Amino acid sequence: QVQLVESGGGLVQAGGSLRLSCAASRLTFSVYAMGWFRQAPGKEREFVATISWNTDTDYADSVKGRFTISRDNAKSTVYLQMNSLKPEDTAVYYCAADPRRGLMTTQYNYWGQGTQVTVSS
Repeated sequence: QVQLVESGGGLVQAGGSLRLSCAASRLTFSVYAMGWFRQAPGKEREFVATISWNTDTDYADSVKGRFTISRDNAKSTVYLQMNSLKPEDTAVYYCAADPRRGLMTTQYNYWGQGTQVTVSS
């Protein structure tokens, strides 16, 4: 059974940085697209960033220029470097995997359990 385990969340002040990691197991990581999504209280889960098997990337407009998604196939891990964090970035962040890259939650078959990111003002 595919497992995705996120880590790296926490509490940070506005303007600070965090790096999230998502370690994947029981899938051929190198051929999967990986995505990051987030869900704030009372809101729907939304797209943040995605990276294809050949490292093509897409970002939500709200995070462009501040967040960077990357992957290390040797470690079966995808990262989300988050800089210049804002209070509105506060959410539970989830990683997801699917053979095809997409921007919608419905396009991903596998999900992690999420990691909380809280940005204080």
